[in-house]
Amino acid sequence: MTTTWTGPVLSLNSGATIPQLGFGVFKVDPAETERIVSDALELGYRHIDTAAIYGNEEGVGRAIAASGIPREDLFITTKLWNDDQGTQSAHDAIDASLEKLGLDAVDLYLIHWPTPQRDLYRESWKAMQQIQADGKATSIGVSNFLVEHLENLLADGGTVPAVNQIELHPALQQREVVEFSRANGIQIESWGPLGQSKYPLFDEPSVTDAASAHDKTPAQVVLRWHLQNGIIVFPKSNSRARIAENLDLFDFELTDAEMAAITALERDGRVGSHPNDVN
Repeated sequence: MTTTWTGPVLSLNSGATIPQLGFGVFKVDPAETERIVSDALELGYRHIDTAAIYGNEEGVGRAIAASGIPREDLFITTKLWNDDQGTQSAHDAIDASLEKLGLDAVDLYLIHWPTPQRDLYRESWKAMQQIQADGKATSIGVSNFLVEHLENLLADGGTVPAVNQIELHPALQQREVVEFSRANGIQIESWGPLGQSKYPLFDEPSVTDAASAHDKTPAQVVLRWHLQNGIIVFPKSNSRARIAENLDLFDFELTDAEMAAITALERDGRVGSHPNDVN
């Protein structure tokens, strides 16, 4: 027996809806992906975020096929890699991804990075719009786009990205990008929502105090902070117990004071690559 997603959903400008909490497979070993994604689906996740460059789309596809979950109950995202930017190569890339996933269409297709030195993201965005028109992606969006990149897309007219997936966690909140995106109807997705363990986020008193107050883990508190900020988030883990823990976020709510204390951790603390440096 399968169940539909009963957690929070957000509306996209495409008319579709997206589960606000999902499961990411960045750096998940391709050999382990089917098992790990199967665990996530069994536990209740219905939103899976992968990418061509992760090398694990086949494993995601096998887990989907084995799950028995109706396709309409799943939300699947993949991404156009940098080397595949351009008109024809973008069309070839989505076809390759769909074949690996075993799907006729994805729910969301993203340009993975703007790669400004290549300067192909505007051309690629036009190809993405045709991919959507061809029915191969219900919604299209971008990842790691700064305000300047978004302004260029919007200046060209056409479809406004449904989402902008960016590095976002308490130490790096990218407020300018978030505000610009939302002002233009673009939802924000967070990658690295827990800071990728690259700084002692879970030792911060604002996090540990809230965890103690709600009898939750520091990770659950930070994920809850994302949800209450209206951010789409998809933590990853190889552990079934941790995957389940990351889903257990809907029986508590952070207070305004707790939210403000975590928000005060902003320090421009980027732990991943800057978007202008990936080409």
